[in-house]
Amino acid sequence: MPRIVSVCLTHWPVTRLRRALGEPPSKPDAGPPRVVAAVGPGGLRLTAVDARARALGLRPGEPLSRVQARIGTGLRVHPADPEADAAALVRLCLWAQRYTPSVAPFGAAEGSEGLFLDVAGASHLLGGEAGLMADLAGRLSAHAIPARLALADTPGAAFALACHGRDGTIVAPGAAEEALRGLPVEALRLEPETVTALKRLGLRRIGALADAARAPLARRLGEALILRLDQALGRRAEPLCPLGEAVSYGAARGFLDPISRQETIVSAAQRLMGEIAPRLAADGFGALALRLTLHRVDDAVRALDLGLAEPTRCPEHVGRLLRLRLDRLGPALDAGFGFETLRLDVTGTGPMAGRQGTLASLAADETTPLARLADALRQRLGRRVIRLEARASHIPERADVLAPWRAGPTSDAAHLSGSGEVACASEHRVRGATAPEASHPSPCPSPERERGPAPDHLRPAQAKPAPTSPVRERSSRRSRPGEGCALSGKLVPLTPTLSRTGEGGGGARPITGSVVPTAGDMIFRPSPLLFEKEGFEPVTRVSLHWPGPDQGLRPRPLVLFERSEAAEVVALAPEGPPERFRWRRRLHRVAHAEGPERIAPEWWRGPGKSGPAKTRDYYVVECESGRRLWLYRDGAHATGEPAGWFVHGLFA
Repeated sequence: MPRIVSVCLTHWPVTRLRRALGEPPSKPDAGPPRVVAAVGPGGLRLTAVDARARALGLRPGEPLSRVQARIGTGLRVHPADPEADAAALVRLCLWAQRYTPSVAPFGAAEGSEGLFLDVAGASHLLGGEAGLMADLAGRLSAHAIPARLALADTPGAAFALACHGRDGTIVAPGAAEEALRGLPVEALRLEPETVTALKRLGLRRIGALADAARAPLARRLGEALILRLDQALGRRAEPLCPLGEAVSYGAARGFLDPISRQETIVSAAQRLMGEIAPRLAADGFGALALRLTLHRVDDAVRALDLGLAEPTRCPEHVGRLLRLRLDRLGPALDAGFGFETLRLDVTGTGPMAGRQGTLASLAADETTPLARLADALRQRLGRRVIRLEARASHIPERADVLAPWRAGPTSDAAHLSGSGEVACASEHRVRGATAPEASHPSPCPSPERERGPAPDHLRPAQAKPAPTSPVRERSSRRSRPGEGCALSGKLVPLTPTLSRTGEGGGGARPITGSVVPTAGDMIFRPSPLLFEKEGFEPVTRVSLHWPGPDQGLRPRPLVLFERSEAAEVVALAPEGPPERFRWRRRLHRVAHAEGPERIAPEWWRGPGKSGPAKTRDYYVVECESGRRLWLYRDGAHATGEPAGWFVHGLFA
């Protein structure tokens, strides 16, 4: 039976900052109160506070401006750094392996910082479970690391007792249910909505929840509630993911004279990778993640993790990445009196096909240029390389999700040709002005199909279709107005033409436009210069004949706001396009408008789920100042309740 110790670290970001600044452990509360703040709703908000700040009534989640106005004493504010907090927690987990090799940090479900230790079979080395708990608590206290400890049969029970029970509780084997009955339901690591619903039902303690009927609770609040309860009571297994699991591929080397120079460390790591590479090749694997552990002469341990974009067995490539990582660390490596042992472990592997070697180049680089660039950027900048992964949704804000960058079998082919030319494989959009975005077609019916055909005097005259011009993939010249780019190697026609409707309801004349390639679609964007070439007068309204399902997707903005911004719109008709609108305290007059494109809610997700609750009608509008925006009308107009308008993105 496992025996789990939960170490709940209180004020961990503040503790990490204090240790990074070199403050003495004997005076952890010296100086003014210290808080950590990060950008949140409405500005900066507190994310962590120390003991002195908590004594003044400060709590995480409060606005920083309100806190500074409320308290009269000085306040030391530090910016939040979650990555540094996570790295320090990993180092603490490595230190905790002195008690047991099975050490795992808290995950996202715990909602706080801490670690689990499975001490089954190891507690007798320190005189039993009580002796181990006393030794662990004493060492943490000596280093001024505030923590709450508990020991139980399951991670869920140990976490609940450490964070919501009495500090230092040791639960006898098989007595977890009795020890948990008096704790609040928040101790079960539930979602806030579930906790609120349980309190409304009068189930405020774990004992009352355990005695209630399970089937109605599962139907009303979901299976996650029953799962968390069973895991805490030991009815379902909850295996830990130890940080230091045994690796299958690794090598180590000791030195009689400690080393400290960067080039010596890189050279030794390359030799270690050369020893590991044959074993990886024999099993058909390559290294995707590496960990270099450096042991100093004073028993201090420093671990460097290297993540790679593609599996590799090349020692030179690993040496280049390690050199970049050490350049970024600089004096922070802190070699002290030198490292006496180096160990390189492969912590992540991926399938890798064998390659025929030659006598001339036995150590040829097996990674692609794009993967080498991604690896170099990651080690130089210290940030993960991410990308926006497309999702099966036509709702703009749900159309993609951030995911770690991984080079697939067609990644390089999609971006770089064999001669180094850039291929027209994707159009990069900026989401929230920081990241590219993928676009998806909208399966919703058109507005005309939903509301019926428009009257004859309001319907624009149909223009004749433009002649098709076949173009092939990866044109080597810049696209000109009226030309496009095929993405699949097949011949595709140009986008349909744009029709101009006269003010007096006269006939329409075709106007050509510029075509911009996107990922799997064709976009029509009217060019203002073409109006002058054709001799047209400036028009007040442009009606776009949207391409059909077999002709590509609708336009999507370059910048997509994470949260759409409200606008005050004036339109000639309730269901018509905007004439002018006020956005960001400025009045904008519309020169051209294209649309609408109707996007309906995803009915299969059910009410109350994420996503829009009303049907949206999107318009691409061009202001008189030249700015092109993406506006939508949220729902239909009702008596006494006009529909709201929002700006969702920018084209230019």
